[in-house]
Amino acid sequence: MGKITGFMEYDRHDAPYRPVAERVKDFNPVELRPADKDVREQAARCMDCGTPFCFGCGCPLGNVIPEWNEHVYQGRWKEALEILLATDNFPEFTGRICPAVCEGSCVLGINKDPVSIRQIELEIIEKGFELGYMKPRPPGKRLDQRVAVIGSGPAGLTVADTLNHAGYGVVVYDAAEKPGGILRYGIPEFKLAKWVVDRRIRLMEAEGVVFENNVWVGEDISYHYLKNRFDAVCLSGGAREPRDLKVPGRDLKGIHFAMDFLIQQNRRLGNEKLDPATEILATGKKVLVIGGGDTGSDCVGTSIRQGATQVSQVEILPEPPPTRAASTPWPRWPSMLRVSSSHKEGGARRWSVATKDIQGQNGVVKSVRCVEVEWVTPAPGARPVMKEKAGSEFTIEADLVLLAMGFTGPGRNKLVEDLGIKTEPSGAISRDATNMTSIPGIFVAGDMTHGASLVVRAMKDGRQAAAGIAGYLKGAGAGTPQ
Repeated sequence: MGKITGFMEYDRHDAPYRPVAERVKDFNPVELRPADKDVREQAARCMDCGTPFCFGCGCPLGNVIPEWNEHVYQGRWKEALEILLATDNFPEFTGRICPAVCEGSCVLGINKDPVSIRQIELEIIEKGFELGYMKPRPPGKRLDQRVAVIGSGPAGLTVADTLNHAGYGVVVYDAAEKPGGILRYGIPEFKLAKWVVDRRIRLMEAEGVVFENNVWVGEDISYHYLKNRFDAVCLSGGAREPRDLKVPGRDLKGIHFAMDFLIQQNRRLGNEKLDPATEILATGKKVLVIGGGDTGSDCVGTSIRQGATQVSQVEILPEPPPTRAASTPWPRWPSMLRVSSSHKEGGARRWSVATKDIQGQNGVVKSVRCVEVEWVTPAPGARPVMKEKAGSEFTIEADLVLLAMGFTGPGRNKLVEDLGIKTEPSGAISRDATNMTSIPGIFVAGDMTHGASLVVRAMKDGRQAAAGIAGYLKGAGAGTPQ
């Protein structure tokens, strides 16, 4: 907790943002850092809850939020950092891109604005780097057992970081040019600057983690290669199979998956070589984003920065209410309308809209025919079904269509197929309670096994997989300290 009466004395104030007119001209972070005084004042709003639901019900990682709020309020940044790092491997990531599910369970949120937990968390880790507390902490003893982690997104990095600190030798393989997975390539620079990712990778390397990039496991190197060199393997390649739109006209040029568009822009900013023939750019185009989630929002902000002449976004689900819906009472994560920084920068946003077909000219998309829908419950307790509204069809002009409708699974994986690793009907990789797959010694973490979700949930799963791997290796022999 912070100050006992703080929640009555101070209102919530979120971190400031750069002016819209300024930030849409570049890809620099939109959020500014608040002053120390303001952060400590926000920490003072943390109540003396009998039961703090923020970490018991909200945060997937179980961050002990009231304790570090108390230290922040008192100006004890080092103590706050130690408590935060005990549960969260990478607060600089979650503090920037987590939707703050903890805030949805904040007790203060029952009748006032919840504590700005995400903002405080980010300040703790940034203070840690600024004040020199975030120094390399290699393990005191090295075990002779080694683990290969395939995939360097949030789940893979968490597995690697946790096992490395436990003393195991860890090598992280990734097919991309640089490590970071979706943190580097899928999330726009204006939300998560890549120097933040680079800073953490350098720290992990200084602590002993080895990164091998431009390596396709299953093609460039085989499982036989890994088995001869490692005592365990963890698959953490993420959810890579995007949900497609099956309507007439889908084969027209100018229609792309959202993640391909976002990855290209991040590679462009990272000075990676792109094939001009396959570049996807919104410059001078009318853009339609189909899908209303975070990925769709990222496409809106990126399109605006690239110089689109028009940006529209449609979502098939109904518009959420402006405040917590009755269907998601506290302490559940509230269903409510959320407006991202990108939505505040421009573009039109429509809800309850389905796509009928896509129209083109000379093989290139020119417009999309849509229809308004309503969601009706056919019987008490039954799931709502979609019904088109008669006479509600309309057309949106577009010469670039970005599909941001989520992911259906991890996609094809040669290593998984070659080894016959058991999968679920959805394509997700099956696992036991320790995150081990049907092949002994091969584990899985993150979106490859539980489907596309939040970065914070991938990190939680990474910590769980690391614990499972450590237990497996101890059962096989604890290893010899070096």
